[in-house]
Amino acid sequence: MKVKSFVFSPFDENTFVVYDEVTKEAAIIDPGCYSEGEEAMLVEFIEEEQLNVKYLINTHCHLDHIFGNNFVKLKYNPNYLIPQKDLFLLENAPKMGSAFGIEMDEVLKPDGFYDEDTIFTLGATQIIPLFTPGHTPGEYCLYAESEGICIAGDVLFEQGIGRTDLWGGDYEILLHSIKTKLLTLPEETVVYPGHGNSTTIGSEKRLNPFL
Repeated sequence: MKVKSFVFSPFDENTFVVYDEVTKEAAIIDPGCYSEGEEAMLVEFIEEEQLNVKYLINTHCHLDHIFGNNFVKLKYNPNYLIPQKDLFLLENAPKMGSAFGIEMDEVLKPDGFYDEDTIFTLGATQIIPLFTPGHTPGEYCLYAESEGICIAGDVLFEQGIGRTDLWGGDYEILLHSIKTKLLTLPEETVVYPGHGNSTTIGSEKRLNPFL
């Protein structure tokens, strides 16, 4: 499985396309494309790699991670899934946007919800959700054990953790999520966060001042 990242929107959010090189099945995770130019960048890559977009997945539903939901769903019609406990964030996106001076249309309703019993498959690779609330009430990280990678949303960053001063955030719950769900992963696991550089579980155990 390969991982392609894009940095989109004024929030410098990491949008990920993960895909199987053989079957070309792909998932777009947290599409943050905010402008027509950013949408074009995403489309160009998908067309160059001849990908079949099977899933649209939100790790959580803060604004910067859902800007591109409507575009991706209407363009590729993937199976569009979000955490159920973050549905209120998705439904109130225009209100959240106004708080940041951003005009935003209503976001399309998801096709359904996922939880820790869900298994996403891209070719031979399985991706499992790890329930990691704290940044939002419903956030999940997406872990591909066979590939040694974890798409971590805004839970864990390089020497940082997610904010907890936004809608539904809770600092103690976030720390518990990280310690019980992420720090228990193999140290060589590569972490792809929602902002900034990739890191590893081992590096964050040693260097992250919050942990």
